[in-house]
Amino acid sequence: MATNPVPLTERLAWQALAAHSRDRQLNLKDLFAGDPKRGERMTAEAVGIYLDYSKNLISEETLRLLLQLAGETGLRERIEAMFRGEKINVTENRAVLHIALRAPRGASIVVDGENVVPQVHAVLDKMALFADQVRSGAWKGHSGKRIRNVVNIGIGGSDLGPVMAYEALKYYSDRSLTFRFVSNIDGTDFAEAVQDLNPTETLFIISSKTFTTLETMTNAATARAWLVQGSNGDEKAVVKHFVAVSTNGSEVKKFGIDTANMFGFWDWVGGRYSMDSAIGLATMIAIGHDNFHDMLRGFHEMDEHFRTAPFEVNLPVLLALLAIWYNNFFGAETVAVLPYEQYLKRFPAYLQQLTMESNGKRVTLDGAAVNYSTSPIYWGEPGTNGQHSFFQLIHQGTKLIPCDFIAFVEPLFPLGRHHDLLLANVFAQTEALAFGKTVQEVLSEGVPDWLASHKVFEGNRPSSTILAQRLTPETLGKLVALYEHSVFSQGAIWNINPFDQWGVELGKALAQRIIPELESRDEPVLGHDSSTNALIRRCRKLKMGKE
Repeated sequence: MATNPVPLTERLAWQALAAHSRDRQLNLKDLFAGDPKRGERMTAEAVGIYLDYSKNLISEETLRLLLQLAGETGLRERIEAMFRGEKINVTENRAVLHIALRAPRGASIVVDGENVVPQVHAVLDKMALFADQVRSGAWKGHSGKRIRNVVNIGIGGSDLGPVMAYEALKYYSDRSLTFRFVSNIDGTDFAEAVQDLNPTETLFIISSKTFTTLETMTNAATARAWLVQGSNGDEKAVVKHFVAVSTNGSEVKKFGIDTANMFGFWDWVGGRYSMDSAIGLATMIAIGHDNFHDMLRGFHEMDEHFRTAPFEVNLPVLLALLAIWYNNFFGAETVAVLPYEQYLKRFPAYLQQLTMESNGKRVTLDGAAVNYSTSPIYWGEPGTNGQHSFFQLIHQGTKLIPCDFIAFVEPLFPLGRHHDLLLANVFAQTEALAFGKTVQEVLSEGVPDWLASHKVFEGNRPSSTILAQRLTPETLGKLVALYEHSVFSQGAIWNINPFDQWGVELGKALAQRIIPELESRDEPVLGHDSSTNALIRRCRKLKMGKE
């Protein structure tokens, strides 16, 4: 995959944007006053998703230059290369084809000369059969009881995607089944997850591509012991209470899982892009295979929009360009994602991995150090809770925090005035952030002079609003794909690799070295820095004192 030969900061559009950004006369009050149709014109709509980006600190010239930057950095070519199955993950020599996970049956996406779409649908069919067996009660536990509890054990993308999707689509889930998700190696996570569960009615899904991930396999071993103990010590119970999402058949079999109950995926699927693969087995069991396929259809519709739409109306590209504008030309270090939908309470946490593990990079595709900021920090909470928590900082603090507000026209639970009040808060917050409140307006309300400055809102705080009709499985697929492709577009423009994650390796390697030093009965010879050595010794001393 050819990389961008001209350094990013030397490109004409970048330099023009830098000069343009220094003219900080972009004022939202003036921009709206000078263009009464701005709120209707600076919008884009596709596949049932409406984006209002008019309350951003941009003019037509800003948008023109940002689009020019996308063109100069070869974003269109990078998109086409991904969809063709080229190995754009250059550091791991892999294709990047999460788009194949939601391609319709009969499509063709070729990797190394082979159409992978039939493989994808073979796994989806196997998942659907198994999900139907669990949901119907046909799949029985070792004692003959039906499964009533499903515990997904994974970490990173093998946890954040499934738990986010389950929480987001809980409205559509089978409420006769209980779902739990375990990821943390902290024993509390597992202990609390199974505290009220009956082992004879519990199914574990162990999600690990290699089946060697330390956290996942430690939790899996604890789950195995818990199950066997609850099955009167019968090791044969494992085969009816454990399934695997993995590609390592030998390790799966060694654990005691029948490889017939192993659901595979591929090295061209990154963990944080895998929630619509077999990693989503818990999601499919929860909501059923029809709803799961609706979610896949939503993903695919956004994929096609991203692949084909001109950049000036391309939703993921517009979000990406806005993120670059604030990150690189305004020094904004974070983006707040604020879903006004309680079911999306885990969506910001999911986006944290998607965005920061993807674009938290300090070198270009060629390995040269970047001289510009890459990924901003993504964070957020559902509204209206956030309004009574951190919105004070967004409104009146000294930091510029661009916000993405996500809202739905129709509620899933039409309870009295609740939804109208919720939507009113969405629109009120974006209006308040954009236009604020002047000292004259404050004084006109009879506020004394000494208090007036405390009640002034500067305004000119940027936000985008993402609006859809209703939270459905299909809509969730569209939203996730929207951010997936926005992240990819940012990475392509920054000329970095959004599909590796070498930054997580060093800590994992050091942990493997420290584990025996903590567990050894004999005093180990420590070779770390003085701080780490002292912490290890202190923990050993306190632990030994308890024994």
